[in-house]
Amino acid sequence: QVQLVESGGGIVQPGGSLTLSCATSGFAFSTWWMYWARQAPGKEIEWVSRISPRSAQKGYTDSVKGRFAVSRDNDENTLTLQMNNLKPEDTAVYFCVKGADYNNPHNRGPGTQVTVSA
Repeated sequence: QVQLVESGGGIVQPGGSLTLSCATSGFAFSTWWMYWARQAPGKEIEWVSRISPRSAQKGYTDSVKGRFAVSRDNDENTLTLQMNNLKPEDTAVYFCVKGADYNNPHNRGPGTQVTVSA
């Protein structure tokens, strides 16, 4: 079955960095667009970044452009999100998502908590 497991979250001060990882299995990872999405307390889930199957195309929501970088390893079936210059408004649960339908919980992992606080 499809499995996605995020790791790397934690508590960090503003301006700090974190690297999120997602280990996947049970599907043809190298053929799928992959997304990172996040959900802040009391807010709807939103997409953060996306990457095409061969990494040729990448996209970011405006609020993270220039600070976050998405990458993937199709040999290891892993997805990574490098987050730099973190801000308190980046505080959220971050999800690794198979495909674009990030609102469907069956397409994403359990999430990893990122808290940015002084």
